[in-house]
Amino acid sequence: MDEIVKIKVFGEEFRFRPEKQGADPEQIVEFLNHYILMAEEQIGSKTSDKNKIAILLLAGMNMSKDFNDLKNEHTRLEEYVVQRTSSLIAKINNGLH
Repeated sequence: MDEIVKIKVFGEEFRFRPEKQGADPEQIVEFLNHYILMAEEQIGSKTSDKNKIAILLLAGMNMSKDFNDLKNEHTRLEEYVVQRTSSLIAKINNGLH
């Protein structure tokens, strides 16, 4: 039986069926709640319907920024590993000749 994950946002409950692969769905819900709380603090005003959309948009933008930062960091790490590996292979090849 497939797991159903529940998330409560602004007092309203939503249910979703997570993909079979990937991170722990409960952890993803915790991350989302964290970003929503951060956005609420950034906006800092009473939660009206209009502010709810702004809060969710800001949370999404913050998550996208963090994702992009991690993606760029991963790319730099990957480039560094490739460069270091190439350097080590060259040293090994030079030692064999």
